[in-house]
Amino acid sequence: MEIKAGMAAIVTGGASGLGEATARRLASQGMKVALFDMNAERGEKVAEEIGGIFCSVDVTDEASVDAALAKAREAHGQEAVLVNCAGIVVGKKTVSRDRETGETKAHDLSLFAKVINVNLIGTFHMIAKSAAGMASGEALDDNGTKGVIINTSSIAATDGQMGQVAYSASKGGVLGLTLPIARDLAKEGIRICTIMPGLFHTPMFDSLPQDVVDSLGAKTPFPPRLGKGDEYAQLAQHIIENDMLNGEAIRLDGAIRLEPK
Repeated sequence: MEIKAGMAAIVTGGASGLGEATARRLASQGMKVALFDMNAERGEKVAEEIGGIFCSVDVTDEASVDAALAKAREAHGQEAVLVNCAGIVVGKKTVSRDRETGETKAHDLSLFAKVINVNLIGTFHMIAKSAAGMASGEALDDNGTKGVIINTSSIAATDGQMGQVAYSASKGGVLGLTLPIARDLAKEGIRICTIMPGLFHTPMFDSLPQDVVDSLGAKTPFPPRLGKGDEYAQLAQHIIENDMLNGEAIRLDGAIRLEPK
């Protein structure tokens, strides 16, 4: 689908990291971008800088999503593109042992459920709501395309490390829903793909010492560094523009395969 000036896009998690980089790139291509995020201060700032709008939204809450979609569509019209970058990361083993007492404890169920709810259910929630709007719209090209959806999984979906059980399960779910949703939405003229980033420089790396960041980046075979947000955004743009990319999950990882820990 050719990106045309004035087309509307929604980016969840658009206030920082991969979402922010994607929002900035799409805006630079002339798209009207709505940032869906919970960080209002940062989201408003980014939206102002790119000429978009910010919508405070919890992707797990139906009323919140409905209100944000209504606001975005009133301002920009029906979105032609949805990029799902909203997500959370936690680290906890299935069974952990207290260092002082030696007592074993099971993974907190509520924490596991929270990660699944945000990363997997929140992603599906946005897909379903956005696709319903896209399907009711007009075709945007000669192929009959009505929209493109891009999700963010992770190489942890297949290479999950120790302590990543909740995160890996959530990202594995995003990987797993890609093809069946592509098949569901084919007759509606909506494409969907998933990006599986490797080690990318996102805000969670900002608190780490530079030598630690460099060490992590060096684990990537080539190039031996952390990925950049705009490299994710470049792939997102290519997916939008390449009509034959559909139902596919693409590793964006410099050939890294995660070690057990």
